[in-house]
Amino acid sequence: MDATDLDLARALLIANKEATLVAVRGDEVITCTERGVKPLLRWVREGRSLSGFSVADKVVGKAPALLYAILGPDAVFSPVMSWTGRAVLVASGIAVSHDALVPRIQNRAKSDQCPMDASVSNVWEPYEAADVLTERARQMALGL
Repeated sequence: MDATDLDLARALLIANKEATLVAVRGDEVITCTERGVKPLLRWVREGRSLSGFSVADKVVGKAPALLYAILGPDAVFSPVMSWTGRAVLVASGIAVSHDALVPRIQNRAKSDQCPMDASVSNVWEPYEAADVLTERARQMALGL
């Protein structure tokens, strides 16, 4: 892991209010503005690898952590990370840093658990999680 890459990813995430995720590997910088796990699911579907990248992600719960386990970045920083998200990343050999470590990630209304995290509450295998999350995203897009 290149600490400079992680520092830059973190600084770019903080500086760009629109950014939800910044991945840095040397001179290569990827900035996403899509919310939730959409970009991660797309990358998994495309067979993309984040090997060698350091990632700063606005919020990391169990759902994105399981997708990162597939994508394989060297490090993930998040201002807000859940206990299970951290556990999945550590178990996957991904370096972890965070500002706040919380019991669970809340939904946008702050009234319940994040629906994506809830959908994988009993799933620990990353590829199974990708299938479950793809289906949940489809249902949410349809308003189900």
